Amino acid sequence: MNREEREDLIAYLEGFVTENRKNRMTDVLGNRTRELTVVMENIYQSQNASAVLRHCDALGIQDVHIIENSNKWKTNPDVDLGTAQWLTVNRYNKEENNTVETLRHLKSRGYRIIATSPHPGGYELDETDLSKGKAAIVFGTEMHGISDLVREEADEFLKIPMVGFVESFNISASCAIVLYTLTQKLRALETNWHLEEEAQRELYLSWLRKSIKSVKQIEERYRQKTP
Repeated sequence: MNREEREDLIAYLEGFVTENRKNRMTDVLGNRTRELTVVMENIYQSQNASAVLRHCDALGIQDVHIIENSNKWKTNPDVDLGTAQWLTVNRYNKEENNTVETLRHLKSRGYRIIATSPHPGGYELDETDLSKGKAAIVFGTEMHGISDLVREEADEFLKIPMVGFVESFNISASCAIVLYTLTQKLRALETNWHLEEEAQRELYLSWLRKSIKSVKQIEERYRQKTP
């Protein structure tokens, strides 16, 4: 579908949603970014995976990358509350080990790989420099953290400072803290962190479709009317 066809379809589908719904989607799109993206490696607890999706949606992260090695990714609908439908979820599960493929794919798209880990020499969270460009934040498994492959491929490491006896947060808490801090830092930069206009319009069409009951039948009627 070319741009003109897309815009004509958008205009048609907008007739099936309320003004409040359209305004809400437009407002959310205006706060979405791909300058930060999240990678989850081999998460096995569905409630954690679902909570991360909620954090991403709430904080404006559009893309999530799921590495499924020994653990199949599952969500808990009572936790994610439907937020997955508004995100671009990329799943990597075709190989026995999908970690390197995922990280190299992200690097080829200009992302620095920043692994969350109490790694020696890593940055404190508030020291992470987002002015250097796009960043993919990697969270490891609940029990063991990031894998050795992530350690080898990572460009940088960040850690959350802690002053108690415990050495780590669970993944849901870690993700919330990291993403809140980094999205605040990102929005404070003078660089344009917003989605490009074309990406916003593609997502808007996708979200319209997800907001309309019987959308397939409605689009079929539209195509029959369109010369």
